[in-house]
Amino acid sequence: MTLLYLALALVLIFTLAAGLWRILRGPTPADRMLAAQLFGTTAVAVLLLLAEASGHPAVRDVALVFALLAAVTMVAFVRRSWSGEGEDGHVDP
Repeated sequence: MTLLYLALALVLIFTLAAGLWRILRGPTPADRMLAAQLFGTTAVAVLLLLAEASGHPAVRDVALVFALLAAVTMVAFVRRSWSGEGEDGHVDP
């Protein structure tokens, strides 16, 4: 079962390549933010799989911290987007 967990973690890490491509090529900041959310979600999944594979429950706590940080990041992005402030710091009226 450990080998299955490690293989799944490896597959998830490969999906990060697609997310990295979206961050580099994303036409809008929202696309880039969603790709960054993919990074956070994938990191949580990988850490949970590694916690099961290694038998170290403390890794689950690290995954929980990453999940909370991803939620805070999304809230900060939405607050910035709704305030009308663009990437260049220009505020729309």
